[in-house]
Amino acid sequence: MSAEITGSGAGPAPADSDVARKQLQIFLLIAYGVTLVMGLLTWYGSTISAEMGAFPNAQMFYPAAGVALAYLITCRKDSLLPKCFYICFLFVTVLMLLCAVGTVAMPGQMMDLEGQSVSLWSMLSQYLMIGGTILCWITLLISGKKRRAAYGLRWQNGKASLLSILVFLGLYFGRAALVYIIDGQPDVVLAILQDSATWIYLLITPFNFILAFAPFFGEEYGWRYYLQPILQKRFGLRGGVLLLGVAWGVWHVFLDFFFYTTPDRGLIMTISQIITCVTLGIFFAWAYMKTDNIWVPVILHFLNNNLTLVVANTYSADILQNQQVTWGMLPMSLLLNGIFFGLFLLAKEFRKS
Repeated sequence: MSAEITGSGAGPAPADSDVARKQLQIFLLIAYGVTLVMGLLTWYGSTISAEMGAFPNAQMFYPAAGVALAYLITCRKDSLLPKCFYICFLFVTVLMLLCAVGTVAMPGQMMDLEGQSVSLWSMLSQYLMIGGTILCWITLLISGKKRRAAYGLRWQNGKASLLSILVFLGLYFGRAALVYIIDGQPDVVLAILQDSATWIYLLITPFNFILAFAPFFGEEYGWRYYLQPILQKRFGLRGGVLLLGVAWGVWHVFLDFFFYTTPDRGLIMTISQIITCVTLGIFFAWAYMKTDNIWVPVILHFLNNNLTLVVANTYSADILQNQQVTWGMLPMSLLLNGIFFGLFLLAKEFRKS
């Protein structure tokens, strides 16, 4: 089977419906099946008070791993298949998964780091993520331009891509500033701008991306590159993206209950997650459709997660864990995210046939 570039986000076109169906089955088995099994381990880990930082790191790899495995199985005769890169990514995914399993299999493994007790498995997952990212860069580069282009891995449309990233940054920081103003804390915005740590962190953010793009690619290559075109073809450009946002949000459910917050607030967190994934998913989809460049949503996803430290005015690695969410937060979240990101559903990219 030969890969065919068919437009924004289309991916390699399967030779027949049976191949497409098999690809989708393999993708769902990995992206959701593995997530379900590991989700049960996340629940178990919460019952024994294990430090579970390795679980969200590993889970981010599963969607792209599903795509890679599907293509390796169904497109193995294609000379343009970037086999080396896909195999490398699957290898790193397995290592990340095993690291997460180790968290609950041997939860007592701790190490001292600058006077703090840190889980050996969480620390190991960070090193694996960095090392795996470097390996992925190497195998991606040696794949060559033609293979990268054939399977949606090539950087392209530079001006539109840069514009999309800058628009996101403006909206992201604008939303954060508005939240502080609404909460009656405009002084916090000024404090963030005056803090030298803010500018140092922003300066090193591009270098951090180079060392840690793999998990963000893991999600976006699965959601935006592979699944989005399938859902849009079936449910329309807008309907497909909205459905993808819900599917993406629900995919986080075990982390919502047992990592991001406590089980008693898990339902609130899940609904909040769906709001975020639907609205951010609209903007990510718009950026991808505008640029036909999967690296744009990968970068946007990285910025969204990592700049949280800046807008929260704290640089603790635990900021995402055990969040305190309430029902009262949801209407404002829906309103602000809907205005800043959801309104892109009205953009011309979504009005094309």
